[in-house]
Amino acid sequence: MKIMSLIAALLATAALTALGEEGVIQDVKHGAKKTGETIKDGLETAGEKTKETAKTVAKKTKENAETVGEKTKETGETVARKTKETVEGTGEKTTHASRKTHHKSTRTSTKTRTETSEEGSGNQESAPAPSPGSR
Repeated sequence: MKIMSLIAALLATAALTALGEEGVIQDVKHGAKKTGETIKDGLETAGEKTKETAKTVAKKTKENAETVGEKTKETGETVARKTKETVEGTGEKTTHASRKTHHKSTRTSTKTRTETSEEGSGNQESAPAPSPGSR
């Protein structure tokens, strides 16, 4: 009889353990299902946020590209205008410089002629001039 009691106790313990494990397994399944749904919801939210952020970034990038394009165009126009002004100013200076050079060279040749004339007349002056009384 003792053996029969022992066997009955073991069977009862095994049955209770099996029933208890099945309840635990059901709890684990239910918890996993809830966790899966939570993760799925989180991923959907993250996907929506990522999509919104990508749209915002694209919009800002487009705006920045337009601004950079406008600034580049303005800078190019300014550089072109300044270059044109510089070239025109250089042309005027060159014209004035060539006129000055022309005047200088004319003065130099006139000065040279004058000096040459003076040297010739200087030779004549070094000869004794006839005195008015000697006539």
